[in-house]
Amino acid sequence: MAQKNSGLSESLEDYLEVILDLEEENKVARVKDIADKMGILRGSVTGALKNLAERGLINYEPYSFITLTPKGTTIAREVTQRHIILKDFLSRVLQMDLEQADANACRMEHAMDKSAIDRLVQFIDYINNCPRTGEDWIALFREYRQKGPRSRQECRECIDRCREFLDREKPK
Repeated sequence: MAQKNSGLSESLEDYLEVILDLEEENKVARVKDIADKMGILRGSVTGALKNLAERGLINYEPYSFITLTPKGTTIAREVTQRHIILKDFLSRVLQMDLEQADANACRMEHAMDKSAIDRLVQFIDYINNCPRTGEDWIALFREYRQKGPRSRQECRECIDRCREFLDREKPK
């Protein structure tokens, strides 16, 4: 498995993500709000918060508000960004429904290292900007998934259309 950037377990990364989300909504997080958002019991939250506080990632005292430290904020934003990138790729490019894309992104965000995420961002940028790809390319993938592989003749016609497009785009 790839080395993780934060050195934290998936669970602790999830806590940081939730605390960041709650901070953005309410300026602070509370144990009750964390438990509700994660669908777990309040008692389960306390151990994780102590662990995060010991690592210097959150400001936490029992029965008080919880906030991220600068280091905790950095890690939480990185995890959140990985989630957003993966969810977008899974839903927009691979055409998974949003719920399925979100659930898979949540699992994948913890396993992928920075170099893999960076490569995925480059690929998405390529899809968005290369004249041979783009939204029509994604639409053709959707069609491929629905109808199955194209014939050689259909592929040749597609290549010819791409060449015509590129010829029109060349500076004169």
